[in-house]
Amino acid sequence: MLLRIPALLTPDEVSHCRQALENASWQDGRATAGPVAAQVKSNLQLPLDSKTGQQIGDLILDRLGRNPLFMSAALPLKVLPPRFNRYEGGGTYGNHIDNAFFTIPGTAIKVRTDVSTTVFFSDPDEYDGGELMVEDTYGEQGVKLPAGDAIVYPGTSLHRVNPVTRGTRYGSFFWTHSLVKSDEQRRLLFDLDQQIQRLTAEMPAHPSIAALSGTYHNLMRMWAEA
Repeated sequence: MLLRIPALLTPDEVSHCRQALENASWQDGRATAGPVAAQVKSNLQLPLDSKTGQQIGDLILDRLGRNPLFMSAALPLKVLPPRFNRYEGGGTYGNHIDNAFFTIPGTAIKVRTDVSTTVFFSDPDEYDGGELMVEDTYGEQGVKLPAGDAIVYPGTSLHRVNPVTRGTRYGSFFWTHSLVKSDEQRRLLFDLDQQIQRLTAEMPAHPSIAALSGTYHNLMRMWAEA
């Protein structure tokens, strides 16, 4: 499931974060890449212990926790602290699939990369290229969203970032360990949840709401891994 989350961050929040990112110290993105990924990765990243990254990451996680669309789609159990990248001057990241697990820095806690998320901090007219290309059920999808928007997609997807040939593309990326491992099952639960919410808003006394909610939670009991 490829899902856009509009306006995760407000314009003021984006402006504040963007200024901090522009003034931050960056390192070669290959420092955090495995031997295969390093061959196709050419970008800059904030160090994992960057105070700027940690502060902006905390803001992102706070906003995600309040976002019903993300919570319904990702069904988060654990979230890896957000990381940050910068593409410019032809910077790119070729086709790859992310590692199955990452360890939260400074801990022994492993996060399974069920759901990938990218938050955009540059508007589309600020740079040429830089599309996030994701191969999903419906073929290859190109994503280039306004600053403050996020895209959520399966961590199992083959994806890449096209070369940035003008300007600078700032973004955040991270992974969610979902209560439900299967993308297909998460998609069914998301669709069911959205219909329940729509029915509740339009016909709050409809007798089917309780039954549909029961079906949703029974499916969660069958599929969730807590």
